[in-house]
Amino acid sequence: MARVSYQHRLDTLREDVLYMSELVIDRLRLALTALEGTDESLAHEVINGDNEINDLYLDLEGDCIDLVALQQPVASDLRFIAASFKIITDLERIGDLAVNLAEYSLSTDRIRFPDVDIQTIGSVVTVMVEDAMRTYAEADRELCYELEARDDSVDQQCETASEAVVRDLLARDESTDVDLEGLLADISRLLLTVRDLERIGDHAVNIASRSLYMIQNDADLLY
Repeated sequence: MARVSYQHRLDTLREDVLYMSELVIDRLRLALTALEGTDESLAHEVINGDNEINDLYLDLEGDCIDLVALQQPVASDLRFIAASFKIITDLERIGDLAVNLAEYSLSTDRIRFPDVDIQTIGSVVTVMVEDAMRTYAEADRELCYELEARDDSVDQQCETASEAVVRDLLARDESTDVDLEGLLADISRLLLTVRDLERIGDHAVNIASRSLYMIQNDADLLY
């Protein structure tokens, strides 16, 4: 009977981690929508909802600690619990980055840099997080490696976007009447947005690397 209860707790942990991922991905999508349309209500929904994600993270952290301390799991079960613990940490950080994006949306002037396609990069990294969670849910080894390769493309897109902002700044006519302080503030926030999207992609790779370790005790993607 005790073994049944233990297996039930493992199954529940998996379900709860997947639920947390759905919540985080939803907040990320809302933040990107707020950023696209400077929607203050959506931005505040993401910002105010961060406590829910933080509380869920702490609850799941406690579940992982209890399973290790009380059940003393070995082999695959121990790898599963360890991977779950690391994955919820990445998910919590993605939630924080979504809050950053929502906060940027409250003060960024998108029209200044129409050539920087934040939404495309945002869509790519959101799908990466979704697919990373698939590696956890479905034990998909090949997808783990695919995500690592996909992240290289995201890094390149982010670098290209950052360079475009700098080129635009250098090409501006100094004689043009412009609010320099406001322009520099917008540039700073846009570069921070690109940086945060790149970090979300990195967290997706972290999730995939932990899933690979969980699946077959393979540390190949861990770094």
